[in-house]
Amino acid sequence: MFYDEVNVTLKAGKGGDGCFSFRRAKYEPKGGPDGGDGGRGGNVYIVGDTNVADLTDFHFKPGWRAKNGEPGRGSDQHGAKGSHLTLKLPVGTIVVDRETGDPIAEVTEHGEEVLLLEGGDGGKGNAQFKSSTNQAPRQFTLGKPGEEGEFRLIIKTIADVGLIGFPNAGKSTLLNMMTNAHPKTGAYPFTTMFPTVGVLEYPDQFERITLADIPGLIEGASKNKGLGHRFLKHVERCKVLLVMIDMQGTDGREPISDYRVLQKELKLYMPGLVRKPVLVCANKMDEPDAPDNLASFRKKVKETVYPISCVSDEGFEELKQALLAEVLEIRRAEREED
Repeated sequence: MFYDEVNVTLKAGKGGDGCFSFRRAKYEPKGGPDGGDGGRGGNVYIVGDTNVADLTDFHFKPGWRAKNGEPGRGSDQHGAKGSHLTLKLPVGTIVVDRETGDPIAEVTEHGEEVLLLEGGDGGKGNAQFKSSTNQAPRQFTLGKPGEEGEFRLIIKTIADVGLIGFPNAGKSTLLNMMTNAHPKTGAYPFTTMFPTVGVLEYPDQFERITLADIPGLIEGASKNKGLGHRFLKHVERCKVLLVMIDMQGTDGREPISDYRVLQKELKLYMPGLVRKPVLVCANKMDEPDAPDNLASFRKKVKETVYPISCVSDEGFEELKQALLAEVLEIRRAEREED
C-alpha cells in the first residue's frame, strides 16, 4: 500500500523544571542557593530524504514527540537538553495544519531541514534569583511546554516531467525503457497504483531529468472518480507535462477524445496545470490503425506530437531531446528569476 497522505500528532519536548536547592556542607551550614536550571525541550524538525518513498511509518505510528529537557539539580547542575526529533519525509512533502487547513512547511530538496516545532524553555533554578537583597531565594520556575499540533502530511511528487494518460496507454512501459525506474506493467487498466519517479540520463550532454509516471486518469478524475484527486496532485509541481495517447484507439476509444478528456480533467482540477508546457506522445505506432489515426490527430491539436513505439523504440531519441530542451529552458528561466 502506498501512503501519500497521513494525519499525525507532533509535540516538541517540555523544558525541564528549575531546581530549588541550598548548598549544605560540614563547614558551611548556611550555604547559598545552588539549584540548577532545567534543560530546554527538544525541537521537532522535518528533513527531505530521497531514500524515503512514502509515509508508511507515519500511518502506523501517527504520534511523535521530542524528548523533554531534564530538570535542574543541586550543586548548580543544569539539566541536559532534550534530544531533537528529526522526521525524514519524502522530497515533495507538505505539512498542513489540520485545524486551519493552511500549509505551514514543506521539503523540496534532499537534505533540506525545516524547524517545525520548538521545544519549551527550561525553568530557572533558585540560584538564578540570588541577589544582594535576596541571599536565600526560594523562587524557582517550572519548565515551559513545547509546541504541539495536529498535522496532515501530503506528498506532492516533485519531478521535471509528469507522464499522464489514460490507463493502459503505455506510460509504465515508456518509463521502464527510458529510465532506471521499473514500475509494474500489464495488459490491463490501473497497473500503476502509485506515482513512480525515474531518472532519464543524457551521458553525452552531462544532464539528467526526472520523470514521474502518474497513475492512469479517466473522465471524472477531477471529481475524484477512479484514482482521482489522490494522484492528480502529483502533477502540480512538474515542470513539463507529457501527455501519452494510445494512437491505436484501444477499447474503441478515439485518440482525440482521450486527449480532450485529459485536458479537461487537468483544467477542472487546477486551471494553472494547462498553462504548463505540454508535449504529446503518440504511442503504439507499430499498430495497424495508428498511422491514419496520427494524421487525423495532428490536424486537431496545436501541440507538437512525437510518435513512438515501445515495441520498436521508434521516436525515442527525438522525444528524449525534446523533453530535455523544455526542462533546461525552464531551469534557465528559474535561475534568472533568482
